[in-house]
Amino acid sequence: MKRTLVLAMTIVSVGSSFAATPENPYTVNTFECIGIYYRVDSADPGDCKVNYRASGGGQWKAALDLWFDQRDSEYRGSIVGLTPDTEYEVELVCGQGNVRFKTRTRSEQFKIGKTTYLDAGVTATTVRITESGNEDGWHLVTSAPGSKTTIDPENTLDYNIVVEASFVIIRGLELKNAAIHGILIERGVHDVVIEDCDITFWGRIGGPRTFGNTGGSDSAICAKEGTAGLVIQRNLIHDPRGASNDWDTGHPSGPQAITLHNSRGGNIIRYNDIFSTEDHGFNDAFGGSSNFSDRGSPNRDSDIYGNIISNVWDDAIESEGANMNVRIWGNYLHHTFQHIAVACTSKGPLYIFRNVFGLSRRTHRDPLGGSMIKVGERDQYGGGRRYVFHNTALQPKGAFRVFSGHTCPNTITRNNIFDCPGPLTGSRPADPPSDFDYDVFTGLSMGQGHERHGIRRDPAFVRSHGLEFYLAPTISTVKWGKTPTQRGERTVVITDKVITIPNPAIDAGVLIPGFNDDYKGKAPDMGAFERRNPPIRFGRHAQGRIVLAPWEEF
Repeated sequence: MKRTLVLAMTIVSVGSSFAATPENPYTVNTFECIGIYYRVDSADPGDCKVNYRASGGGQWKAALDLWFDQRDSEYRGSIVGLTPDTEYEVELVCGQGNVRFKTRTRSEQFKIGKTTYLDAGVTATTVRITESGNEDGWHLVTSAPGSKTTIDPENTLDYNIVVEASFVIIRGLELKNAAIHGILIERGVHDVVIEDCDITFWGRIGGPRTFGNTGGSDSAICAKEGTAGLVIQRNLIHDPRGASNDWDTGHPSGPQAITLHNSRGGNIIRYNDIFSTEDHGFNDAFGGSSNFSDRGSPNRDSDIYGNIISNVWDDAIESEGANMNVRIWGNYLHHTFQHIAVACTSKGPLYIFRNVFGLSRRTHRDPLGGSMIKVGERDQYGGGRRYVFHNTALQPKGAFRVFSGHTCPNTITRNNIFDCPGPLTGSRPADPPSDFDYDVFTGLSMGQGHERHGIRRDPAFVRSHGLEFYLAPTISTVKWGKTPTQRGERTVVITDKVITIPNPAIDAGVLIPGFNDDYKGKAPDMGAFERRNPPIRFGRHAQGRIVLAPWEEF
């Protein structure tokens, strides 16, 4: 009989430095996810199953198994779709014995200690925040009640706001015309919330790298090396002053919405509206450095969800580096070249699920799209696990291919709608191999991929008044050859008859514990949207309540 060890759980703070020798197992939690780390003394310990429930009893639920990284002798993985500020019981069922512990998701409510009210009206000076709060009393910087604060240096100062302190909240401000970055978060700062702000017209003019310009990546929000625990939510980030080039003149270079340089992780980027015009497009909407490393952006234990992103000439979401327990879900990505870039994923696991991929284009003149997911490994950086579940890629004018032409190792796909004319993956062998299955794929070539249970029919959607694309109940298809057909009292023969059949993508998915337990019907639907479930909401008002920021109200 396997033993069960009951532990008091260690939760590593997302804001502080991650412990050098944390207890085993330990978790790093966000509002809606639990990241689990469990070291074992074995080179091949077998599966590690995960069960969980809210504390106080109730039925246990299964989550996706933890992934074992042989390089670190460590199980890693995430439980997703949880309730904020809730204690959970978690059970790990492994070959070395069961382990049970309790842990709590992060609260969305921040206790305010000190409030600094900025002057009403327009100010042309940079606001420097130097006084830290603490976990029990955050320092809130906002406009006075009943007024609006606009920080507009008219391109005479580099930044609207500089953050040199931790446990700080910046709320409801209008930030315009910074010469470089709208908000600069200094090196090593942690636990900063930026919410309900309007950030626009920042940065230098810039231009393509091939022309010798070095002023790229000016950002609405830029975090220097070693920051952690950032919450960037419900912001309107739009229309930078500069403009990225497209691929006609080389690799895009230009403004970005959010840039994180070698973060320590624990970041939450959610429910933001990010857009511009095609002539003032972004390089990446979310990006950072270093791509080929064990850190990168957002590095680890981070969530990116519910955002609407458009007008990007390279990557809508660049999540590159360690990608250790990073979750990317429920985003609407449109007018971009690559939708999500994950080269490399050196640690993993990375979860990409229930995103919608819209229009993709390479240049202003060339409508050929890029990839839904950019992959690639380099030197020792690579090999981390990637999960790709329940995403929907749209045509016409969507991405040309699913995964980029680079090597694509250690990737598991299930229940996606990959509607594109090009290949599923590249032609280069991958080690460790990937597992592609139970997806709708409409392209001409599988590359190195192979789907035993995939669907090769074009999907049909019913579009709502929002951004939902539900599967239509039926689709039209051609029944090749000659088909006898009754027409009243006579029989006619129709060649290549168009017939109506049930949509093969409905109830065609497979169960993925923790990711589609709420399906309706006989089995999960493929793609991002489950019929008869509430729609996915995107953008600033996706949380279901509309609260006007001061810059909207006054």
